[in-house]
Parts: sequence; structure tokens; C-alpha cells
Amino acid sequence: MEGKEEDVRLGANKFSERQPIGTTAQTDKDYNEPPPAPLFERGELYSWSFWRAGIAEFVATFLFLYITVLTVMGVNRAPSKCASVGIQGIAWAFGGMIFALVYCTAGISGGHINPAVTFGLLLARKLSLTRAIFYMVMQCLGAICGAGVVKGFQPSRYEVLGGGTNVVNHGYTKGDGLGAEIVGTFVLVYTVFSATDAKRNARDSHVPILAPLPIGFAVFLVHLATIPITGTGINPARSLGAAIIYNRDHAWNDHWIFWVGPFIGAALAALYHQIVIRAIPFKSRA
Repeated sequence: MEGKEEDVRLGANKFSERQPIGTTAQTDKDYNEPPPAPLFERGELYSWSFWRAGIAEFVATFLFLYITVLTVMGVNRAPSKCASVGIQGIAWAFGGMIFALVYCTAGISGGHINPAVTFGLLLARKLSLTRAIFYMVMQCLGAICGAGVVKGFQPSRYEVLGGGTNVVNHGYTKGDGLGAEIVGTFVLVYTVFSATDAKRNARDSHVPILAPLPIGFAVFLVHLATIPITGTGINPARSLGAAIIYNRDHAWNDHWIFWVGPFIGAALAALYHQIVIRAIPFKSRA
């Protein structure tokens, strides 16, 4: 860490232009808007960092499904909610794994672990279409493998306990489920945009370090709210992996909801952040 000792000796006064945390944004001297990512970037295909990032997304989504599906099945297996971690425990498993995995992979792939997040960032031109498609494929493959390993451990119980699949629960309509997925994914993707905003990173040095925390906490809160409705998808790869390995008719009846809902929610979050919060189109005209 070259140069750090001098920074410590001189203290924060060395950076007289830096504003205190919580103040208004810095001037253009301190921050430049990064250029949008190209739609197609063939050079990526010849870079090891591109393939390494895809592998990181595969492994992260694999671990995510492995831990979370096991948790869901443990709750379903218990004779009562009080005899297990319950809905709160499921929510913590999902949120906690996202927190840990985003922290581990953010510096390699960006820590998406979710096709909806990747789609939202693609619409905001944060990554190329080539990388986005590659990420989504690797996320789905990782999810399938993660759910498959869980079934391999306990095939008979996996079938009986539902395999952690997402379905619209009794008492709710397809519209209810779609709405829950749209709003839930909006909360997640909007949090991702806010937590990883380059302008905030330039202003507040603590933001990149803390970014996984609000993202994981958003996942936790959304699960608390929507587990009773759909089991909480907000991640098409998670829903697809569980559905393919479980492979029962009722797992596929409402499966479209867990793709359409998250993608709509991600698109709305991207538009809201880029147009309303950051006003990117208006800046480009100025």
C-alpha cells in the first residue's frame, strides 16, 4: 500500500477539497461521469478477466442456491415454524448469503448473482451486452448445479419438501405474485444502484466497503415481505434452478412470473435511478 504512511502522517487535512460525509455532492473537479459501456465488445472474449468474472458468477450463484434451498427445506421439514428458523431464518439466509457473496465477488465480476441485477445494469450501460448474456448464462448454470447438489444429498426429501421452488401461494392471484416480484426486485436493484453509485464512491470513501451490506439487507427485507406471497423470487436464476431440479408441473405453472416480474422491476429501478436520481439524459444535453 504505497503512499499510505504519508497520508496517515498528514491526516485528512491533506485533502482540503474533500467534503464531510453526508454533505452535498462534490463539484465536477472531483468526479467525472464514466462513459457508457459499449453494446458489443469483442475484445472481452480474449481477456481472462472476462472468463474469470463469469466463473465467479457461477460459483457465487451455486453457493447461493446451495445454502438457501437447504434452509428452505429445513424449515419445511420442521413440524412447526417454532421448531425451525422460520420465515425470519429463511430471509436471513438469503440476505446473509448475498451480503457475503457480493463482498467476495464484487471486485471480480461486480457481484451480480442475479440476472435481474445484470439486466438493470445493462440498461444503465454499466456493462456490455456480451458480458450481460455471459453472466446470465453462468448464473443460471450455477443455480441449477446448486439446487442439484441439494437434491443429490436427499433426493426423496427434496421431492416431498418442494425443492425450494417459487410458486404463487394459495390465496393470492397471479397478479399479486407479479406485483410482489416487480416491487421486490425494484427495491433490490435500486439499492444496488445507490450502493454502487460511482459519484457516491468519489465523495464518500466508505461507500464501496459498505456496499454489500445494504444490498444484503434489502434482500432480507424483501423476503420478509413476500415469502408468504411467492416464496420470494426476485432472482430468475434462483427460480429457474429450483424449478428445473424439482421439475413438477406446479413449479412451472407460474414460472413466467419469476422472469417477467424481476425484469420489469429491474428496468424500472434502472430508469428511476438514471433519469430521476442522476438525471443522466439531461446532463448529456447540457
